[in-house]
Amino acid sequence: MLLDTAQNMLKFIASLFKKGPDIGELLENGAVVIDVRSQQEYKSGHVEGSRNIPLPNLQSKIASLKKQKKVIITCCASGMRSGKGAKILRQHGLDAHNGGPWQSVEKRRM
Repeated sequence: MLLDTAQNMLKFIASLFKKGPDIGELLENGAVVIDVRSQQEYKSGHVEGSRNIPLPNLQSKIASLKKQKKVIITCCASGMRSGKGAKILRQHGLDAHNGGPWQSVEKRRM
């Protein structure tokens, strides 16, 4: 019992530090970038080739995103909205990853 509890605790701690997939590799392999900021924010600067789908509109675009059959990287200004966006997409069966701030994704794209 004590050993099981300790093992579960170690698994939990390891999950906190688990590193996700390399965004640069995903981009090299054809992932699409979805910027979940507002149109106005997007117009002020964005990842070249990205698609702007503001977070409140994301649910309505699920079907069209599924048709693409591509890995999706979400981005925004800080990583908060893109994290929510990636979670929504994963809940609908899409392979989605939070890229964080759009500037970070842009740097990895090069």
